[in-house]
Amino acid sequence: MCFSFLRSFTCLRESWDYLLLLERRSEEKRLKVVAIKLLEVKNLTKKFGGFLAVSGLSFHIYPGEVVGLVGPNGAGKTTTLNMICGFMKVSQGTVLFKNKNITNLSAHQVAQMGLVRTFQLNKVFLNLTVEENIQIGCYKQDKEGLFRVLFGSVRQKDSVVEEKVEYILHLIMLHDQRHSIAKDLPYGDQKLLAIGIALGAQPELLLLDEPFAGMNPVETDRCISSLRQIVEGGTTLFLIDHNMQAVVQFCDRIIVMNLGKKIAEGPPQQIVQDPHVIRCYLGDAQDANS
Repeated sequence: MCFSFLRSFTCLRESWDYLLLLERRSEEKRLKVVAIKLLEVKNLTKKFGGFLAVSGLSFHIYPGEVVGLVGPNGAGKTTTLNMICGFMKVSQGTVLFKNKNITNLSAHQVAQMGLVRTFQLNKVFLNLTVEENIQIGCYKQDKEGLFRVLFGSVRQKDSVVEEKVEYILHLIMLHDQRHSIAKDLPYGDQKLLAIGIALGAQPELLLLDEPFAGMNPVETDRCISSLRQIVEGGTTLFLIDHNMQAVVQFCDRIIVMNLGKKIAEGPPQQIVQDPHVIRCYLGDAQDANS
Protein backbone atom coordinates (compact mmCIF):
# COMPACT_ATOMS: atom_id res chain seq x y z
CA MET A 1 0.00 0.00 0.00
CA CYS A 2 2.81 2.43 0.87
CA PHE A 3 4.47 2.06 -2.55
CA SER A 4 1.21 2.63 -4.45
CA PHE A 5 0.47 5.60 -2.21
CA LEU A 6 3.91 7.06 -2.96
CA ARG A 7 3.47 6.53 -6.70
CA SER A 8 0.18 8.41 -6.52
CA PHE A 9 1.87 11.12 -4.48
CA THR A 10 4.64 11.60 -7.03
CA CYS A 11 2.21 11.70 -9.94
CA LEU A 12 -0.13 14.13 -8.25
CA ARG A 13 2.58 16.49 -7.02
CA GLU A 14 3.93 16.82 -10.54
CA SER A 15 0.49 17.57 -12.02
CA TRP A 16 0.29 21.26 -11.18
CA ASP A 17 -2.56 21.99 -13.58
CA TYR A 18 -4.61 19.29 -11.90
CA LEU A 19 -3.80 20.64 -8.45
CA LEU A 20 -4.86 24.14 -9.48
CA LEU A 21 -8.12 22.71 -10.77
CA LEU A 22 -8.65 20.98 -7.41
CA GLU A 23 -7.92 24.23 -5.61
CA ARG A 24 -10.53 26.10 -7.62
CA ARG A 25 -13.05 23.31 -7.05
CA SER A 26 -12.36 23.33 -3.30
CA GLU A 27 -12.77 27.09 -3.11
CA GLU A 28 -16.06 26.97 -5.01
CA LYS A 29 -17.32 24.24 -2.67
CA ARG A 30 -16.27 26.16 0.44
CA LEU A 31 -18.27 29.19 -0.70
CA LYS A 32 -21.40 27.02 -0.83
CA VAL A 33 -20.90 25.36 2.55
CA VAL A 34 -23.15 26.44 5.42
CA ALA A 35 -21.02 27.55 8.38
CA ILE A 36 -22.72 25.15 10.81
CA LYS A 37 -20.80 22.02 11.73
CA LEU A 38 -22.67 18.83 10.90
CA LEU A 39 -20.14 16.64 12.74
CA GLU A 40 -17.61 17.74 15.33
CA VAL A 41 -15.09 15.41 16.94
CA LYS A 42 -13.25 16.73 20.00
CA ASN A 43 -10.18 15.09 21.55
CA LEU A 44 -11.35 11.61 20.51
CA THR A 45 -9.30 8.89 22.19
CA LYS A 46 -9.45 5.09 22.23
CA LYS A 47 -7.37 2.91 24.53
CA PHE A 48 -6.98 -0.85 24.36
CA GLY A 49 -5.31 -1.60 27.67
CA GLY A 50 -2.10 0.42 27.54
CA PHE A 51 -2.25 0.90 23.76
CA LEU A 52 -3.50 4.20 22.35
CA ALA A 53 -5.23 3.37 19.06
CA VAL A 54 -6.52 6.94 18.64
CA SER A 55 -5.09 9.86 20.59
CA GLY A 56 -6.66 13.31 20.95
CA LEU A 57 -8.22 13.45 17.49
CA SER A 58 -10.23 16.58 16.65
CA PHE A 59 -11.88 17.63 13.39
CA HIS A 60 -15.21 18.80 11.98
CA ILE A 61 -17.31 18.34 8.86
CA TYR A 62 -19.64 20.92 7.34
CA PRO A 63 -22.87 20.10 5.47
CA GLY A 64 -22.23 19.37 1.80
CA GLU A 65 -18.55 18.52 2.24
CA VAL A 66 -16.72 15.40 1.12
CA VAL A 67 -13.99 14.68 3.67
CA GLY A 68 -11.45 11.86 3.42
CA LEU A 69 -9.52 10.19 6.24
CA VAL A 70 -6.28 8.50 5.14
CA GLY A 71 -3.20 6.97 6.70
CA PRO A 72 -1.11 3.80 6.80
CA ASN A 73 -2.49 0.51 8.09
CA GLY A 74 -2.89 0.76 11.86
CA ALA A 75 -3.20 4.55 11.83
CA GLY A 76 -6.55 4.40 13.65
CA LYS A 77 -8.91 5.21 10.77
CA THR A 78 -11.43 2.38 11.19
CA THR A 79 -11.35 2.73 14.98
CA THR A 80 -12.25 6.40 14.52
CA LEU A 81 -15.13 5.49 12.23
CA ASN A 82 -16.38 2.86 14.69
CA MET A 83 -16.37 5.32 17.61
CA ILE A 84 -18.24 7.99 15.65
CA CYS A 85 -20.93 5.51 14.55
CA GLY A 86 -21.45 3.85 17.92
CA PHE A 87 -19.87 0.50 17.04
CA MET A 88 -17.09 1.06 19.58
CA LYS A 89 -17.02 2.86 22.93
CA VAL A 90 -15.07 6.11 23.23
CA SER A 91 -12.38 6.13 25.94
CA GLN A 92 -12.20 9.92 26.04
CA GLY A 93 -13.50 12.85 24.02
CA THR A 94 -16.77 13.98 22.48
CA VAL A 95 -18.67 13.37 19.25
CA LEU A 96 -21.27 15.98 18.29
CA PHE A 97 -23.72 15.47 15.43
CA LYS A 98 -25.97 18.39 14.51
CA ASN A 99 -24.74 19.97 17.75
CA LYS A 100 -26.06 17.03 19.81
CA ASN A 101 -23.78 14.85 21.91
CA ILE A 102 -23.86 11.32 20.45
CA THR A 103 -20.79 10.03 22.30
CA ASN A 104 -21.22 6.34 23.14
CA LEU A 105 -24.78 6.12 21.84
CA SER A 106 -25.60 2.80 20.20
CA ALA A 107 -25.13 2.37 16.45
CA HIS A 108 -28.91 2.10 16.06
CA GLN A 109 -29.50 5.38 17.91
CA VAL A 110 -26.86 7.15 15.85
CA ALA A 111 -28.36 5.85 12.60
CA GLN A 112 -31.83 7.04 13.60
CA MET A 113 -30.40 10.55 13.98
CA GLY A 114 -29.16 10.52 10.37
CA LEU A 115 -25.57 9.28 10.62
CA VAL A 116 -25.14 6.00 8.73
CA ARG A 117 -22.10 3.98 7.66
CA THR A 118 -21.10 1.32 5.15
CA PHE A 119 -18.51 -1.41 5.67
CA GLN A 120 -15.43 -2.53 3.77
CA LEU A 121 -17.01 -5.95 3.22
CA ASN A 122 -20.18 -5.66 1.16
CA LYS A 123 -23.26 -6.12 3.33
CA VAL A 124 -25.84 -7.03 0.70
CA PHE A 125 -28.52 -9.71 0.51
CA LEU A 126 -26.95 -11.89 -2.15
CA ASN A 127 -30.04 -13.95 -3.01
CA LEU A 128 -32.35 -10.96 -3.42
CA THR A 129 -32.66 -8.61 -6.37
CA VAL A 130 -31.06 -5.18 -6.49
CA GLU A 131 -34.49 -3.60 -6.03
CA GLU A 132 -35.30 -5.78 -3.02
CA ASN A 133 -31.97 -4.88 -1.42
CA ILE A 134 -32.78 -1.18 -1.70
CA GLN A 135 -36.28 -1.80 -0.32
CA ILE A 136 -34.70 -3.42 2.74
CA GLY A 137 -32.56 -0.32 3.22
CA CYS A 138 -35.68 1.85 3.05
CA TYR A 139 -37.59 -0.33 5.52
CA LYS A 140 -34.80 -0.92 8.06
CA GLN A 141 -36.43 1.36 10.64
CA ASP A 142 -39.81 -0.33 10.03
CA LYS A 143 -39.91 -3.96 11.23
CA GLU A 144 -43.28 -4.65 9.60
CA GLY A 145 -42.07 -3.31 6.26
CA LEU A 146 -38.81 -5.23 6.51
CA PHE A 147 -40.78 -8.45 7.14
CA ARG A 148 -42.82 -7.79 4.00
CA VAL A 149 -39.68 -7.39 1.89
CA LEU A 150 -38.04 -10.55 3.22
CA PHE A 151 -41.14 -12.70 2.87
CA GLY A 152 -42.54 -11.40 -0.37
CA SER A 153 -45.65 -9.44 0.59
CA VAL A 154 -43.96 -6.17 -0.35
CA ARG A 155 -45.41 -6.77 -3.81
CA GLN A 156 -48.26 -4.61 -2.49
CA LYS A 157 -46.16 -1.55 -3.12
CA ASP A 158 -45.82 1.47 -0.87
CA SER A 159 -45.76 4.45 -3.25
CA VAL A 160 -43.51 6.56 -1.00
CA VAL A 161 -40.96 3.77 -0.65
CA GLU A 162 -41.11 3.03 -4.36
CA GLU A 163 -40.24 6.65 -5.12
CA LYS A 164 -37.26 6.40 -2.77
CA VAL A 165 -36.16 3.13 -4.38
CA GLU A 166 -36.36 4.66 -7.87
CA TYR A 167 -34.34 7.67 -6.77
CA ILE A 168 -31.64 5.57 -5.10
CA LEU A 169 -31.37 3.21 -8.07
CA HIS A 170 -30.61 6.19 -10.29
CA LEU A 171 -28.11 7.63 -7.78
CA ILE A 172 -26.11 4.38 -7.67
CA MET A 173 -26.47 3.82 -11.43
CA LEU A 174 -28.11 0.39 -11.05
CA HIS A 175 -31.56 1.20 -12.41
CA ASP A 176 -31.09 -1.11 -15.40
CA GLN A 177 -29.99 -3.95 -13.08
CA ARG A 178 -32.92 -3.57 -10.68
CA HIS A 179 -34.16 -7.14 -11.30
CA SER A 180 -30.69 -8.73 -11.21
CA ILE A 181 -29.80 -11.00 -8.30
CA ALA A 182 -27.19 -9.31 -6.11
CA LYS A 183 -24.77 -12.26 -6.15
CA ASP A 184 -24.63 -12.05 -9.97
CA LEU A 185 -23.46 -8.42 -9.97
CA PRO A 186 -19.81 -7.51 -10.61
CA TYR A 187 -17.86 -6.60 -7.47
CA GLY A 188 -17.97 -2.86 -8.16
CA ASP A 189 -21.75 -2.94 -8.57
CA GLN A 190 -22.11 -4.85 -5.29
CA LYS A 191 -20.18 -2.02 -3.60
CA LEU A 192 -22.58 0.50 -5.12
CA LEU A 193 -25.52 -1.61 -3.99
CA ALA A 194 -24.23 -1.58 -0.40
CA ILE A 195 -24.10 2.22 -0.60
CA GLY A 196 -27.64 2.22 -1.96
CA ILE A 197 -28.87 0.15 0.99
CA ALA A 198 -27.33 2.70 3.36
CA LEU A 199 -29.03 5.54 1.46
CA GLY A 200 -32.39 3.91 2.20
CA ALA A 201 -32.10 5.28 5.75
CA GLN A 202 -31.91 8.82 4.27
CA PRO A 203 -28.68 9.78 6.06
CA GLU A 204 -27.57 13.38 6.39
CA LEU A 205 -24.02 12.12 6.86
CA LEU A 206 -22.85 8.89 5.22
CA LEU A 207 -19.60 7.33 6.42
CA LEU A 208 -17.94 5.10 3.84
CA ASP A 209 -15.40 2.45 4.85
CA GLU A 210 -13.05 1.95 1.87
CA PRO A 211 -15.62 2.49 -0.91
CA PHE A 212 -12.94 2.11 -3.63
CA ALA A 213 -11.24 -1.00 -2.20
CA GLY A 214 -10.82 -3.79 -4.75
CA MET A 215 -12.12 -1.72 -7.65
CA ASN A 216 -10.40 -1.37 -11.00
CA PRO A 217 -9.97 2.17 -12.44
CA VAL A 218 -13.20 2.00 -14.46
CA GLU A 219 -15.21 0.88 -11.42
CA THR A 220 -13.55 3.57 -9.30
CA ASP A 221 -14.50 6.32 -11.75
CA ARG A 222 -18.07 5.00 -11.86
CA CYS A 223 -18.23 4.93 -8.07
CA ILE A 224 -16.96 8.52 -7.86
CA SER A 225 -19.59 9.62 -10.38
CA SER A 226 -22.29 7.96 -8.29
CA LEU A 227 -20.99 9.50 -5.05
CA ARG A 228 -20.97 12.94 -6.65
CA GLN A 229 -24.65 12.51 -7.50
CA ILE A 230 -25.29 11.50 -3.89
CA VAL A 231 -23.58 14.66 -2.62
CA GLU A 232 -25.54 16.80 -5.08
CA GLY A 233 -28.67 15.19 -3.65
CA GLY A 234 -27.85 16.64 -0.23
CA THR A 235 -25.87 13.92 1.57
CA THR A 236 -22.56 14.80 3.23
CA LEU A 237 -19.78 12.18 2.92
CA PHE A 238 -16.92 11.15 5.20
CA LEU A 239 -14.78 8.31 3.85
CA ILE A 240 -11.65 6.34 4.58
CA ASP A 241 -9.70 4.66 1.80
CA HIS A 242 -6.20 3.62 0.72
CA ASN A 243 -6.71 4.73 -2.89
CA MET A 244 -5.02 8.10 -2.50
CA GLN A 245 -5.54 9.07 -6.12
CA ALA A 246 -9.30 8.57 -5.82
CA VAL A 247 -9.41 10.39 -2.47
CA VAL A 248 -7.51 13.38 -3.88
CA GLN A 249 -9.70 13.42 -6.98
CA PHE A 250 -12.97 13.27 -5.04
CA CYS A 251 -12.58 14.89 -1.61
CA ASP A 252 -12.81 18.57 -0.72
CA ARG A 253 -10.66 18.10 2.38
CA ILE A 254 -8.36 15.34 3.63
CA ILE A 255 -7.34 14.37 7.17
CA VAL A 256 -4.17 12.30 7.55
CA MET A 257 -3.54 10.04 10.54
CA ASN A 258 -0.45 8.15 11.65
CA LEU A 259 -0.03 6.07 14.80
CA GLY A 260 -3.38 7.21 16.15
CA LYS A 261 -2.79 10.95 15.73
CA LYS A 262 -3.76 13.55 13.16
CA ILE A 263 -0.63 14.75 11.37
CA ALA A 264 -2.19 16.91 8.65
CA GLU A 265 -5.48 18.34 7.44
CA GLY A 266 -6.39 20.47 4.45
CA PRO A 267 -7.46 20.56 0.81
CA PRO A 268 -5.98 17.87 -1.48
CA GLN A 269 -3.43 20.16 -3.15
CA GLN A 270 -2.04 21.03 0.29
CA ILE A 271 -1.93 17.46 1.57
CA VAL A 272 -0.01 16.03 -1.40
CA GLN A 273 2.75 18.58 -0.75
CA ASP A 274 2.77 18.40 3.06
CA PRO A 275 6.27 17.43 4.29
CA HIS A 276 4.92 15.62 7.38
CA VAL A 277 2.67 13.44 5.23
CA ILE A 278 5.44 12.71 2.72
CA ARG A 279 7.88 11.89 5.52
CA CYS A 280 5.36 9.55 7.12
CA TYR A 281 4.92 7.48 3.96
CA LEU A 282 8.57 7.65 2.91
CA GLY A 283 9.47 6.37 6.35
CA ASP A 284 7.08 3.44 5.91
CA ALA A 285 8.62 2.63 2.54
CA GLN A 286 12.15 2.76 3.92
CA ASP A 287 11.18 0.53 6.84
CA ALA A 288 9.70 -1.98 4.40
CA ASN A 289 12.97 -2.07 2.46
CA SER A 290 15.22 -2.46 5.51
